[in-house]
Amino acid sequence: MAEPTSQDAGSAHSVAIIGGGATGALLARALILRTDREVVLISPDASPGRGVAYGAAQPWHILNARAGSMSICPDDPMHLVRWARAHGHAIEGTDFLPRALYGDYLAGQFAEILATSRGRLRHHVATATALHRDEAGYVVLTDNGPVRAGQVILAVGNPEQQRLPGVSDAAFASPHLVTDPWSPYPQPAADEPVLLLGTGLTAVDVALNLIEAGHRGPIEALSRRGLLPLAHPELPPSSAHPDLILDGGLGLRELLRRVRVAIAAGADWVAVIDTLRHQADRLWDDFGDDDRQRFLRHVVRFWDVHRHRMAPPIAARIAELREQGTLRFAAGRLRSIEPDPRGGLRVTIEGQEARRFGAVIGCTGPGRLPGSADPFLASLFRDGVVRPGPYGLGVDTDQDGRIGHGLWLAGPLRRGHSWETTAVPEIRAQVDRLVSTLSRQTAPR
Repeated sequence: MAEPTSQDAGSAHSVAIIGGGATGALLARALILRTDREVVLISPDASPGRGVAYGAAQPWHILNARAGSMSICPDDPMHLVRWARAHGHAIEGTDFLPRALYGDYLAGQFAEILATSRGRLRHHVATATALHRDEAGYVVLTDNGPVRAGQVILAVGNPEQQRLPGVSDAAFASPHLVTDPWSPYPQPAADEPVLLLGTGLTAVDVALNLIEAGHRGPIEALSRRGLLPLAHPELPPSSAHPDLILDGGLGLRELLRRVRVAIAAGADWVAVIDTLRHQADRLWDDFGDDDRQRFLRHVVRFWDVHRHRMAPPIAARIAELREQGTLRFAAGRLRSIEPDPRGGLRVTIEGQEARRFGAVIGCTGPGRLPGSADPFLASLFRDGVVRPGPYGLGVDTDQDGRIGHGLWLAGPLRRGHSWETTAVPEIRAQVDRLVSTLSRQTAPR
């Protein structure tokens, strides 16, 4: 096997992007189209763009946003719709597309810009392991040789799930406890009971995966409140709600009062939530620390189930499974998980007798930082290259995504300074601002 060689992305005017999901692919495209920089994308993915969100998607997984809001082009909302039609899919902007198809769209757009960049964009197929700064810029160490660049953008996606209190070491090491539902894992026996930890969109996806794989046993999804995502209406509301006044300096209590008044007066709750969504980052900025802490303790789960909704076909399928008794959503506090002598895991929920499950699958979403960082990000925390952002939700940056001299971040790890950082429209806006900032920096002479 040939020795890996150093990949030089160019000069101090060059950019290395670490991460090959949607954020990394959008960054690479924007940098090539809007700047004269040389760019190298560092990712082990054969086709960057899909990432975890779309790379593990099955045919029954559907986007939880309409096609008209998912274009990669900020000024061309029908770009995705035209692309899908050109590839044989008769869709409208109000339709919910399969997630795998959207992954094809993102990967195809990256492949196109890679092919037409005249060598300015390269894909370094590797996993980043460490990052060091020297007099010439940065060196990204990977499992396929180092990459040098003047600027580095982290686009590494969400942190790992947090290990929940009460999970014993033996249970954590058990093959019956699945901590990453998007990686391959042994399927539980078809008639075994399965517990999902979490009741959000990830739990919905995992439940459908089990059913489609032929699982016949009961599936229970557990969270503190037992709330499941609400459903999108078949058609979007005609407009945002005009009577919800969101002037500056609102505290959490007054904001909640105005929302309740608007809905009690007959406002479409979907329009109200969509209005809030588009103002969420400004509202988050206006909150003081006490209000942000209250939101995270008491409101965030209610926000999530209203904001991150199920597509109508998915909601209908989940309702059917619940009516059949196959899938149950429950409220409760997890006390302990231990191996069961009969096989599987023994789970104790507060106020209940311990029960045996053939498998327990974590669906709780990203954990807090730095504790839930993956090995690469953990190395950056240890070396002092990055530091946790507010409330451990992400990484500390400025408003442009700057971590330090020549080091940037885009994507979900901006959460904490911003609130809406996971959906394509918000990531698209982050990319636009970051690339605009870089485009104003002149090349060294």
